[in-house]
Amino acid sequence: MNPRVKNVFPNNDYTLTITFTNDEVKIFDVKPYLEIGIFKELKDLSLFKTVKPFLNSIQWMNGQDFCPDTLYLESK
Repeated sequence: MNPRVKNVFPNNDYTLTITFTNDEVKIFDVKPYLEIGIFKELKDLSLFKTVKPFLNSIQWMNGQDFCPDTLYLESK
């Protein structure tokens, strides 16, 4: 099983700095998702910055989320 999210910080360039439960810190780029469905709302930077850790992953105020495995495997 991949590590889960411990903390998340939203950056102004639509990336997330994520600390995982194994203490790795990685960057996840949300930009490729901003033209897809409910993720379009996250183009509003003030909404993008509402991201919080949630159930070992992340979630935004309006309910957008990502699978924790996606966050870990696709982060750099």
